[in-house]
Amino acid sequence: MSTTQSERLRELLEPLVTSQGLDLEEIAVDSVGRKRVLRVVVDSDTGADLDQIADVSRELSAKLDESDAMGAGEYTLEVGTPGAERLLTEHRHYVRAVDRLVRFQLTDGAELVARILDVDDDGLDVEVPGVKGRKATSRRLAFSEVDRARVQVEFNRKDKKEEEA
Repeated sequence: MSTTQSERLRELLEPLVTSQGLDLEEIAVDSVGRKRVLRVVVDSDTGADLDQIADVSRELSAKLDESDAMGAGEYTLEVGTPGAERLLTEHRHYVRAVDRLVRFQLTDGAELVARILDVDDDGLDVEVPGVKGRKATSRRLAFSEVDRARVQVEFNRKDKKEEEA
């Protein structure tokens, strides 16, 4: 997808997504043979439920039908959320990931898996889990130290309410 098409699609669709109380996170057009798929990823601070996804999907579909942003050929519109193992690229992504376990690739080449405790304008406070019975340790990361960060799926984590009981 050319940058100009991406920019046109973003300019066209972002106001509709925002009017539904969501953030437009990503737009991608994939071609497989003659088929094209327009993937739109949306999210919010509280997440997006199925009703919101359906509403925004209808709005986007109607807007795309009345414009020429996708050209004359057929395409499929897919609207969804970032998924469980989302890549953190914006400040708001880090804020939304507070209390989540994240795998960090640091600019010095090191890798760190830690839970985000707090986020401010300069960086984040994380808790590095203890290994082999050791206690967890706190650490401060500046955003400038983080090359990549991705939320990790946790299957065996106890809910805070269970831990407090």
